[in-house]
Amino acid sequence: MRKAILPALLATLILALALVGGCSDDNTTAPTGGTGFIKINLIDAPGDYQQVTVEVIRVEVHREDEADSNSGWSVVSEDTTTVDLLTLTDGNFAVLADSTLPAGTYTQVRLILSENNTVMVDSMLHDLEIPSSMNTGLKLNHPFTINDGAMYEFTLDFDADRSIHQTGNGQYKMNPVIRIIVDQMSGGLMGAVEPVAARAMIWTMAGPDTVTAWADTLTGEYMFSMLPAGSYDLNIGATVGAYRDTVLAGQVVSTGQMTDAGTVVLEAE
Repeated sequence: MRKAILPALLATLILALALVGGCSDDNTTAPTGGTGFIKINLIDAPGDYQQVTVEVIRVEVHREDEADSNSGWSVVSEDTTTVDLLTLTDGNFAVLADSTLPAGTYTQVRLILSENNTVMVDSMLHDLEIPSSMNTGLKLNHPFTINDGAMYEFTLDFDADRSIHQTGNGQYKMNPVIRIIVDQMSGGLMGAVEPVAARAMIWTMAGPDTVTAWADTLTGEYMFSMLPAGSYDLNIGATVGAYRDTVLAGQVVSTGQMTDAGTVVLEAE
């Protein structure tokens, strides 16, 4: 009897060890084949410029798998996208890529920008210089998985206001500041600030990032179109005139929904 039980116990132990060895720390398994879909959108956090035009000529993603001969950089779009970033607010967005992609695990996204980038300040159009390192691509670390037959969609929030700097000789340079938002986990906030003449700026924290919006110069309305679900404190400050800063605490954002924070009337100092 003992001789019959021992081989069975040994076989069970070997199977258990094999199962443990096959598990990863994050309990996920990389797809082994097939094709999925990827969609990459672009929006902008409004900035205090009249126009910020960028030209994206190629979008690539990086697959890192030593055991896979297809690992490395893959092009997901070679369509040139020329867009004024300041038009990509209040729910507007540009589609940078909408393509099929082999199922697998990817680690980075790379944007290749041309030299045809400009910024308009005081009705004057200036060349917007990108450091030489950008010529080899703007790399964004963003691990993601493409599953067979499924779509992975995310949005690049290009913060023009924080990306552009004027040098001492009057030239404008761009060091892109971009936040990545997975669309399936995002929602939004909207509201209005009065008086409109106060030219209010609204900002909040999304994780480690400061996200800003500007009240419309005609209506006083503002919108954060892509925020991860959670609770946010909205800081509101006038950039014209003397008004007290205001904080709207605990504004809740739910996935796939737009929360209306209502109208805030700034108090004069």
